[in-house]
Amino acid sequence: MHSSIDCRLRRLMGAVPKRYWDERITSKPGYWGERILAQIFFAHEMSKVNGGAYDDAVRSALSIVERGLEKEGVIGRETALAAEEALKELAPEAKKYTVLCVAHAHIDMNWMWPWEETVAVTLDTFRTMLRLMEEYPAFTFSQSQASVYRIVEQYDPEMLEEIRRRVKEGRWEVTASHWVEADKNMPSGESLTRHLLYTKRYLSRLFDLDPGSLDLDFEPDTFGHSVNVPEILASGGVKYYYHCRGGEGPLLYRWEAPSGRSVIVYREPTWYIDSIQPVLGAYAPAVCRQTGLSTYLNVYGVGDHGGGPTRRDLERMLDMQGWPVYPNLRFGTYREFFALAESVADRLPTVRGELNFVFTGCYTSQTRIKTANRIGEAVLGEAEAFGAAAAAAVGARYPGVLLENAWRNVLFNQFHDILPGSGVLETREHALGLFQETFAIANTSRKLALEKIAAAIDTSALAGPDDRLSVSEGAGAGFGVREFRISQVERGRGGVRIVHVFNPLPHEREEAVEITLWDWNSPVRALSVRDGGGREVPHQVLEEGFHQYWGHEYVRLLAHVKVPALGYATLTVSEGTEELVPPMPLGPRTEQAEQFVLENEWLRAEFDPADATVRSLVWKPTGEELADPARPAGQFRLIREDPSRGMTAWQVGRYMSVESVHRGVKMRTGTRGDVRQSIHYELAF
Repeated sequence: MHSSIDCRLRRLMGAVPKRYWDERITSKPGYWGERILAQIFFAHEMSKVNGGAYDDAVRSALSIVERGLEKEGVIGRETALAAEEALKELAPEAKKYTVLCVAHAHIDMNWMWPWEETVAVTLDTFRTMLRLMEEYPAFTFSQSQASVYRIVEQYDPEMLEEIRRRVKEGRWEVTASHWVEADKNMPSGESLTRHLLYTKRYLSRLFDLDPGSLDLDFEPDTFGHSVNVPEILASGGVKYYYHCRGGEGPLLYRWEAPSGRSVIVYREPTWYIDSIQPVLGAYAPAVCRQTGLSTYLNVYGVGDHGGGPTRRDLERMLDMQGWPVYPNLRFGTYREFFALAESVADRLPTVRGELNFVFTGCYTSQTRIKTANRIGEAVLGEAEAFGAAAAAAVGARYPGVLLENAWRNVLFNQFHDILPGSGVLETREHALGLFQETFAIANTSRKLALEKIAAAIDTSALAGPDDRLSVSEGAGAGFGVREFRISQVERGRGGVRIVHVFNPLPHEREEAVEITLWDWNSPVRALSVRDGGGREVPHQVLEEGFHQYWGHEYVRLLAHVKVPALGYATLTVSEGTEELVPPMPLGPRTEQAEQFVLENEWLRAEFDPADATVRSLVWKPTGEELADPARPAGQFRLIREDPSRGMTAWQVGRYMSVESVHRGVKMRTGTRGDVRQSIHYELAF
């Protein structure tokens, strides 16, 4: 029975010294024990997938080993060779299996160390690989992530020339189709597309490769795999996907997007960071039965902090190639394996939908990095849209190289240990530093484009009388940038200000827009806001009085504006005809119950004056009450997690308590007007 063989194998493997192959001398007792037990283990697994056909030979070899161990106290050379003789009839079947050993170095971008260490890790690892290639002519190496090749280009161009030679030889496989091994849940679809665009463009030029040959998305450690990833990959010329985390389904399958586009996927059954060990042959029969191939992909190499395959790995592999009852072992590439997968493509199972994401804590950790990512994606999209519009409309120069550099910063920060928030302080500092550079590029690019478009708009009929003594022009330098807007600097003067409102989205928008008036010289008259056709636009002043900013004054107002898709609307702000009348001072003459209500033509929301929860929410067209009086809505809750579980940046711990924090609330009415209403409240916990 298989169970009795399993028990005997476990006992024997426990009796073999773990310290073996410390040197190239292979006559130590530990070596022979590991060698024969690895072959028996493999033969046993091979027998399992063949209905127990080789159990007798396995038992015979086990008996020889057990007797030798009992007699000598170790599994020596003679015992091992005798057991191999008992298994020799299985050798032809054993050699039908191939273990394709693909070497790589998993290099995390700034995971638990700063950028300068990532650079050192990359260069040190690659130097080791190049030296091993000089000594071992059959050795091949595969490396993902365009960002690591960019490191070599920047910091050690001489090494880049060596890598180029190995790429030309076919011994260094470039497996990158993405700038980094990115998270696949939080980046936008545009970002995932940019990974493909910039990586293929960069690496094809760097190594003189056909962009179509960069057809593998290698994502061993990526935490999430969203439903539309196959769509984006297939549309970008990527055919194959390798992952380890996420999903417990088939090992080799076709992953299909909702559209029907698909990629061939291999899910690593063991681990993507491993060494060459005798046990690896035992995985081959079961894995090959699942995949329908006779080749088992074994990924090896020290990783996370680089390192890659070691000399010991290569020596072990060369030795194991001579074992008689064992699969063929050979150095290889991912491209070779997926070429074999194509031969069974029509028989692969199909998986649809999202692959299970892991590490739920990654969606709340390091929120500043997540904010920077989302804003970076948005502002770069705006910069490109307006840059293209300015180029088409007025012949402005399009800053393509500058914007690509900014996008590369965003893509780098989408690495699966940066954007998910599982890095250290230096990780965050570097990410936010890249964001500052990204935002500077995007902000400057979109502002220059808008200024060029605005300069071409004929507003001569809207201008007011000139004011040569105005101090407003140039006011507000840099104002608003900290709120992730383009700077709200004043370019007008006098009693009529012309404002252009731009819409970067591909659909019409109608909403409230904030306008900043600098050094407005008529605080005694009401403001008038009109559109380009002279029609009044609903508006309101946000705060009473003027604010100081670096030698200038400003007042903020809201205007309700409709702007066409990827277009603009022009407004004028000027003095109205109505003079502002100071309010009559009134003392309290009657006492009224204090109410906190927000209301427009669709909704009426009433807040509890004691704790600021929503106690009523009425949909006015029908009068339907949407709130449940028994369960107050709109509450913030404090959740205490169990901190005893490890990996706190990755995983959300067990909830120990959940409680409302709406106690001791301070409330006040905020803005009141035709454009916006607000209520403010504060609470402590």
